[in-house]
Parts: sequence; C-alpha cells; structure tokens
Amino acid sequence: MLTLSCPIYPSYRVHQVAGLFDVPLADKAERTLQFDTPPLDADWNIGCIVGPSGSGKSTIARHLFKQNYSTGYDWQNDRAVIDNFADLPIKDIIQMLTLVGFSSPPSWLKPYRVLSNGEKFRCDLAQALLQGGRVVFDEYTSVVDRNVAQIASAALAKAIHGKKMACQFVAVTCHYDILDWLEPDWILDTATGNVAAVPLCGAQERRRLRRPNIELEVFHCDRSLWTMFKPYHYLNGNLAKSCRCYSALWNGQPVAFCAVIALQGLRNWYRVSRIVTLPDYQGVGIGSALLDTLGGMYAKQGFRFSITASHPSVLSHCKRSEHWRASQIRKTGSENSRGRAVVSFEYC
Repeated sequence: MLTLSCPIYPSYRVHQVAGLFDVPLADKAERTLQFDTPPLDADWNIGCIVGPSGSGKSTIARHLFKQNYSTGYDWQNDRAVIDNFADLPIKDIIQMLTLVGFSSPPSWLKPYRVLSNGEKFRCDLAQALLQGGRVVFDEYTSVVDRNVAQIASAALAKAIHGKKMACQFVAVTCHYDILDWLEPDWILDTATGNVAAVPLCGAQERRRLRRPNIELEVFHCDRSLWTMFKPYHYLNGNLAKSCRCYSALWNGQPVAFCAVIALQGLRNWYRVSRIVTLPDYQGVGIGSALLDTLGGMYAKQGFRFSITASHPSVLSHCKRSEHWRASQIRKTGSENSRGRAVVSFEYC
C-alpha cells in the first residue's frame, strides 16, 4: 500500500471550481494505492507494470525500483547516434543496437532527432539496457504504433530470454496489447492492484506468456518495390537489372525484401544480392526467415544458393543455422565489399 499526498493551494479559481462541482476543499489531497508486490527477489528476466493512464504505474515503479527507474536519455543533436554511447567499445554498441532490432548502419550515422519514433524508441532501449543490472523503462511503446510496439517487444524478449544480455527488464506501460509479445515473467496490473498469474510454459516451467506466431507470406515481386527498402541497405542502393526480387509480407504489408542474381560463369548457382528488413520490423528474425525460405526454394529446384555478407545479424544467423555452411572468409573483403571483412555461406 502506498499513500500519496499533495498540497492544495487556495485561490479564487480553486474556490470557484470547488463551488461549481461540489469538490470538498482540504489542506492537501490524498490517494492510496493498493497493490501486490511482484517477486522482486526471485529469478526472473522480464516484468511488466501495466494499467490505464492515471492508475499510478509510474509512482509504483519509482517506489518499487527507485534508482533503477528510467524516464529517457538526453541525446546530442549535433552528433551521430553511434557517438552517444559514452566510451563503450563500438562492438558492444553495435551488438546492443542489433539486439533491440535497430540494425541499419546508415541510420546509426544520423542524429537522434531525425530518426523515426520507432528508431528513437529502440535507441532509448539500447541506452537503458547497456546500463546492465535491473532496468525499469517508463512509457514503454507509448510513442510508436502498435505493430512496431509488438515487433519491438518480441525482439527485446528474444534477446533477454535468450540470455544475450544480462539484465532484468521492467516495462511500465498503458498498453495491454504488447504483453503476449513481451513474454513477461510477471505482470502487475494497476487497474486491479494484482500481480497477474502468467501461465506456466517451457522446459523449466517458468511463468511466461507465449508470443503469437509471426506468419509471413513470400512473393515474387516487381523490382520497383526496392525503392521502399533502398534507404535502409547498408551498402549502395544499386540493384542489378537481372535480379529476381522477392518480398515478405506481414499482415499484408511488405516488411522485408531480397534480390537474387545468377553468379556469372557458374551454372545453376544463385547468390543474394540485397536483403533488407524495414527498421520497424527488425530483431525478430524476419530477414532470416526470408533468406532460409528462398534458400530452400532454390535448393529444391536443383540450384546452389549462397550469400556473402558482413552484417552482424546475417553472420550470426548463418553461423547458428544448420542450413548454412561457411564456404569462404575474406578478411580484406571482396570486389564488391570495398575492404570490409566478409563471409560467404552456401545453403545446404
């Protein structure tokens, strides 16, 4: 139980409103919040304080977590996003930005102020999570649309539950639609004051909601769709005229794009020329799913299929997957990689 109070300052208008609406005047206003305490000392990864506006979420979060409570970060408007992470090694910064689903190197070079709301939200998440320990993030997903909120929540849950970052994360939000995607271990609903029971699941019988499936449709598409994805590719935006183009759709909207081209001088061998997932949908494996789908499709038709890349998320997926075999490592890059270290993988 938490009792809040604030003084009432008498004035002519205050007395006017009190008289018009029969509001009793006192020296101070008081309110009592009654709520169950979540399992703060237990072994958990993600918690959530959720409830309607004005129900005391932020107050309860500050009361329970004190110094771990976060309301945002100051970003330098004349510096690139990547320069706003103190003295951390560039490898750690890139890894965290990728884990929260902000995997677009061109956007890393921009100031925070010009990013989309979804990109800003993920940058704030990265700043909070890089602090380590216990992180309490207020106004979680409040400034992004609901599709972006759900994908961002799934990306965060994937990273934290997968032990890719060592922290306990508490989301403070008025949105109930992200709960299944965030997969919290406990939920404090300030509308009732109760810690909601989360169903048991998983090999270790942890209490966690189950994330909805992300069902994609993959289509052969016209090359004109590339204009939608071109700004987010980390190389140049050129697309060869002989490319075959494919798109992955989620809820009827294009969210990922892949261009495939025949290898010159090698019969029945195709490689990925471009693959991009829109920033708002990164971090949950959509690009990887599209890549695996096309690899399987070409393999069934009797073709060899490969990709040469330097992007951390592509390399990480191919190294983990049983469907991809590393065929060549070029530490000094290749003809098209301009001095960057690249790895080539072939679909098995």
